[in-house]
Amino acid sequence: MITFDFSNRVAVVTGAGGGMGLEIANLILKAGGSVIMIDVKPEPDNLAGNPEQRFYAQGDLTEPEFVTATIDEGAKRFGRIDYLANVAGVLWFDRDASLLDIDMDVWDQVFDINLKSMVNTARAVVPHMRKGKGGAMVHFSSTQCLRGDPLPQDAYSTAKAGVGALSRSLAMQLAADSIRSNAIYPGLTQTPLQARWDTPEKISDVGKFVPLGRIGAPQELATAAVFLLSDGASYITGIDLVVDGGLLLK
Repeated sequence: MITFDFSNRVAVVTGAGGGMGLEIANLILKAGGSVIMIDVKPEPDNLAGNPEQRFYAQGDLTEPEFVTATIDEGAKRFGRIDYLANVAGVLWFDRDASLLDIDMDVWDQVFDINLKSMVNTARAVVPHMRKGKGGAMVHFSSTQCLRGDPLPQDAYSTAKAGVGALSRSLAMQLAADSIRSNAIYPGLTQTPLQARWDTPEKISDVGKFVPLGRIGAPQELATAAVFLLSDGASYITGIDLVVDGGLLLK
């Protein structure tokens, strides 16, 4: 098992109310770091660490004033910000559809949550990272944006393609400030977004599409993200890391 040391480091993690965001926050907390956690969902009861390490804010990541105020308050509380994990997102199977048919208000909402929210958090953390002479970001995209789909969620996949472009642009812009930026592309992963996989039989059937023979666990994606944030990845920036069990090979 990979071990990390985040002592005296501070991370901002969005989507920390569950799924991969919660796993990332807990990994950093267990490794001695402090975490500013933001989610529209209430604070979960299975957070690691102790209360002095945690600052949880429930609110809307599409509201830049809320995002900036929360991150500034967290920086004031902990004294610095070193990392950003942009994990929050939505996947609306009941509303997202082909661009030929989708309600454009839904399109705009998906873009606001899945892409613009990451702009809000990046704009808020960069001044603190510059003040601290460096930092690292990881932004969650999706393998969905790298392939077509006979049952498209076009707003989701197009917004997630933008996440990769955003990450690479930040990597180039901020390299001189010793701020790294990378993107992760999860494959089929058992998170709250995939509540449709609600029986062992469904989970097994979906896993058959993956060369490794199973769907991924949130912890596996979280470990990849925390590695990219850590000093172990100090010479890695601007990459797109696919973590999909080989799904894109098919």
